[in-house]
Amino acid sequence: MSSSGKTKESTPKVKKASVVLVRTEWNAPVVDVLHAGCKRILAEEKAVLAADLLVPGAFEIPFAIKKYWEETKHAKATRPEAFIALGCVIRGNTPHFEYVCRAVTDGILRLNLLLSVPVIFGILTVDNLEQAHERIGGLHGHKGEEAAQTALKMISFCRNIR
Repeated sequence: MSSSGKTKESTPKVKKASVVLVRTEWNAPVVDVLHAGCKRILAEEKAVLAADLLVPGAFEIPFAIKKYWEETKHAKATRPEAFIALGCVIRGNTPHFEYVCRAVTDGILRLNLLLSVPVIFGILTVDNLEQAHERIGGLHGHKGEEAAQTALKMISFCRNIR
């Protein structure tokens, strides 16, 4: 068991896993590190990066995922097996933080119930930049890498229940 309280398991070997990354422009210095870690794990595991999409902010992520899915779900060659949403929302002095975090969380939850492929929540919702840095290779691990590992585990899960 790791210090986070969860069981440490290796990433399953999933041949030709097809993944779409959707990341935000907002808070790019943090999101770029999440993105690099995510891509590193996917490359190590030889996953196929079907698309790497950039949207303005976290609020736009659910729309981008739904739109991409609608355009590719019938084309077996380009249909992804998982989406990974990457972003960083940092609390400010207004209620905007709560609205954006709730909207993106609810949007990703709805997509997980609507789509036949998993949507992985790789969005940091933090109080400050220090907390963000703790989650991109610091005290709390690397959430971009963890998002990629989660996607591969869920692809394996989906393949195994077919």
